[in-house]
Amino acid sequence: QVQLVESGGGLVEAGGSLKLSCAASGRTSSTYNMGWFRQAPGKEREFVAAILWSGDRTYYGDSVKGRFTISRDNAKNTVYLQMNSLKPEDTAVYYCAASDVLGVQAYRYKTWGQGTQVTVSS
Repeated sequence: QVQLVESGGGLVEAGGSLKLSCAASGRTSSTYNMGWFRQAPGKEREFVAAILWSGDRTYYGDSVKGRFTISRDNAKNTVYLQMNSLKPEDTAVYYCAASDVLGVQAYRYKTWGQGTQVTVSS
């Protein structure tokens, strides 16, 4: 089973950038499809981005398209989320997750990290 640890969250002003990392460990971690989700207080968990295990295919939620980029380095067993042009509404806890099946639904992802807080000030 794979274990996931997110890092890179913090406080940033609107219009700024952050890069989140998700370090995976465990057997065959590089063969998992990976996703990023976020959850703001009082709101449901929201799909942000996903990437195929090979890195050849990516998906994005409508609210982040054109601003966020998901990537992975299988040699380092790490997935990244580059977030540009951040808005106050991007404030949330960001989670990375691993799945055998690439998808945008949270239920498809069996393993989750502990989350990292991103706060965007106006």
